[in-house]
Amino acid sequence: MNSRKFSFLVLLIFTVTVCFFYINSVFIQTNQRILKVSNSSALAEVCDSVIRGQMISIQETVLNPSFENHSCQDYLLQNHYITAPLSKEEAQFPLAYVMVIHKDFETFERLFRAVYMPQNVYCVHMDEKATIPFKDAVKWLVGCFPNAFLASKMESVVYAGISRLQADLNCIKDLVASEVQWKYIINTCGQDFPLKTNKEIIHHLKEFKGKNITPGVLPPSHVVRRTKYIYMEQRYILFSFMLWTLRKKTLPPHNLTIYFGSAYVALTREFANFVIQDQRAIDLLKWSKDTYSPDEHFWVTLNRIPGVPGSMPNASWEGNLRAIKWRDMESEHGGCHDVPGFMPAEAGEGSLWALKWNFQENYEKGCNGT
Repeated sequence: MNSRKFSFLVLLIFTVTVCFFYINSVFIQTNQRILKVSNSSALAEVCDSVIRGQMISIQETVLNPSFENHSCQDYLLQNHYITAPLSKEEAQFPLAYVMVIHKDFETFERLFRAVYMPQNVYCVHMDEKATIPFKDAVKWLVGCFPNAFLASKMESVVYAGISRLQADLNCIKDLVASEVQWKYIINTCGQDFPLKTNKEIIHHLKEFKGKNITPGVLPPSHVVRRTKYIYMEQRYILFSFMLWTLRKKTLPPHNLTIYFGSAYVALTREFANFVIQDQRAIDLLKWSKDTYSPDEHFWVTLNRIPGVPGSMPNASWEGNLRAIKWRDMESEHGGCHDVPGFMPAEAGEGSLWALKWNFQENYEKGCNGT
């Protein structure tokens, strides 16, 4: 055997060995609970790509496994999904969920498993820009449940753009057409996690006696420019953003007073119909297309109109739907983003949801909350 062949053989053995130990380590650390994917299949895929000189994402390979060889029945059984209503009260008060996602399948799967109830209905909107493995995994998961479906229309979402609000609205239109007679619709994102049980969420909603929960107030001075000037969605291959121009917007339609509030809300079925059909809502949506983060003024503005179904004209921040700790507050929460068990009591007290939660990041930082 000449020296070149010997060197190549040594390099090949070394590469395969490193791949084996690295993949095995990743499988142990992520505590994979979705499906039992064999180390050998992942190893073969990764090492084949390494040998062919291709760059791949180890994390995506591990967290977004192929579902082709697994049945839905095995998956539901292995992951302990609830298959019947837990109480008569819950059976008589079905909820509708909008779930807008774009990455981190395992985090989304844990959210879905945590909120899943057979009497509820779920619309999942995937960002058009999401990776193919992520889309395939989500499609497989949603296909296992008769009361879950993908949005009929997908948006390529730009953060803080109209496309984010439109993603919610696409699902709301689909849910309004659903045969499930849900009482409230709740919108979520892929990094949400519930702090309450389904029954506790229902009790919270019932306290509002058929009113919409859209926390918000008149806009503070530092956010006035969001609806005063024109913003434009900018889309490029590797990134997207909102461009602030110096052009001023026209006044809001129908002499509406613009409010500022949470993008995450709980809406009655009657209000959802109003949002889709009423001319004031349609015109406000059109006017909002070139504003910054329109989902933070659209819901609350409509819900402050007297006479609108379930409206709360004099409300403020009532509802307490989200406990949020942003990355710029990491020094205060140690990097554990909204993991139940790692939140100060006063931060999440009474809230229904934790926002900006990520399983992979929290696990790597030793945040073992859920």
